[in-house]
Amino acid sequence: MLSKEKKVPYLLLTPGPLSTSDTVRSAMWYDSCTWDQDYKSMVTSIRNKLLQVAGCDAATYTTVLMQGSGTFGVESVLGSSIDRKKHQVLILQNGVYGKRMGEMAKILELPHLTYEVAEDKSYDVDALEALLKQHPSITHIAMVHCETTTGLLNDLEPVAKLAKNCNKYFIVDAMSSFGGIPIDMAALNIDFLVSSANKCIQGVPGFSFIICKKDVLQKLCKDNAKSLSLDLYDQWHEMEANAGKWRYTSPTHAVLAFHQALLELDAEGGVAARTKRYHQNQALLAEGMKALQFESYVSKALQSPIITTYLEPATIPGTDKDFKFADFYQHLKARGFVIYPGKVTNRNSFRIGTIGHLFPEDIKRFLQQVESFVRA
Repeated sequence: MLSKEKKVPYLLLTPGPLSTSDTVRSAMWYDSCTWDQDYKSMVTSIRNKLLQVAGCDAATYTTVLMQGSGTFGVESVLGSSIDRKKHQVLILQNGVYGKRMGEMAKILELPHLTYEVAEDKSYDVDALEALLKQHPSITHIAMVHCETTTGLLNDLEPVAKLAKNCNKYFIVDAMSSFGGIPIDMAALNIDFLVSSANKCIQGVPGFSFIICKKDVLQKLCKDNAKSLSLDLYDQWHEMEANAGKWRYTSPTHAVLAFHQALLELDAEGGVAARTKRYHQNQALLAEGMKALQFESYVSKALQSPIITTYLEPATIPGTDKDFKFADFYQHLKARGFVIYPGKVTNRNSFRIGTIGHLFPEDIKRFLQQVESFVRA
C-alpha cells in the first residue's frame, strides 16, 4: 500500500543529481517505446544538439549516448579506446574521479601510469611534459576537468596543447562542467569528452554521453571493447545504422527529460548565460559563507562555479559548541536544502553545489538558513 505521507520538497545543492525544473520533471510523465520513430527522432535530435553545445561540426565529431551514470561513460571510453598491446594511458589525478579512472584501468588491465598531485592543487605542465619524455610509450592522456571531489577546476588548455604537440590522444571527463562552463572541443583537440545527463544540462540520471572524433572512434574502438554493454563503437554503430536506436533498453524517461532540458538551456541563452548564473550563485555562496566564518578548501584561483568544499570547523563559528555535520545537514534539510558530505581524504569537510535549477535568490535563502544554524 502506498504511503500517504507527503514528502517535504527541498532543493539539491549538489553537483548531480541536482534540482531540476518543473517542466523537465513533467516531461517524464509520458511512457515511450524504444522502437517508436518519434522516440528515435528525439534521440537523434539530442545527439545533434550536443554537438552544437560543444561547438563541433557533424562532419568531424559524433555523439554516443550510453546507458548508466557518468562512470559508465568514462569506463566505456577507456575500455574501448585503449588497446592492451599497443597503448598506454597517463591518468592525471587530483581527486576521487581521477583516481576512479585509475581503478578502471587496473580492473580492465589497461597499461597505464598515473600523475598525482594534492587535492587542492592542479597540474604542473613542465612535470607532465617531463613524464611524457620519460615514458614515450604513453599514447593517451586522461584527465578530469572539474574535480567534483573539491570543486577544483583544472585548466584544460595547457594539457591539451601538450597532448597535441606530443601527438597523444586526449580524453576529458567533463562530467560536472559540460554545459555549464564553455569548452571548445575543436580548439582543445579533445578526442573523447564524457559527460552525464544529470549535470549542467540539468536533466535527470540515467545515461552518459560521449562526444568524440569520428575517425578516432573508428580507428581505436572497433573490435577493441573489454565489455559487451560498454562497447563504445558498437553503440555508435547501432545509433548510426538505425538512427536513434540504442543497442539495449534505453532510459526512456531520462531521455525525455534531457530533451526538455536542452530546450531550456537554449531558452536561458545557452552555455554563456548558464555559466554566468552559476558564477553568480557561487560568488554569493562564497561571500556569505566567508562572512559566517566558514573556510573554503580550494583557492579562489582554482575554484569552479560548480561545487565548493568547506572545511568542517571544530566548533560552530562564534561559539564554543562542537560542530557536527549531521546536525548541520538535518537543520538545512528540514528547511528545504540538501548538501553533500565531503570527499577530501585528509580533512573533514562538506560540499555545497551551485548548479542545477538554482538561482541567486535560492542561494540567499540558503545562507539565511546557514546563519540560523550558527545563531541558534
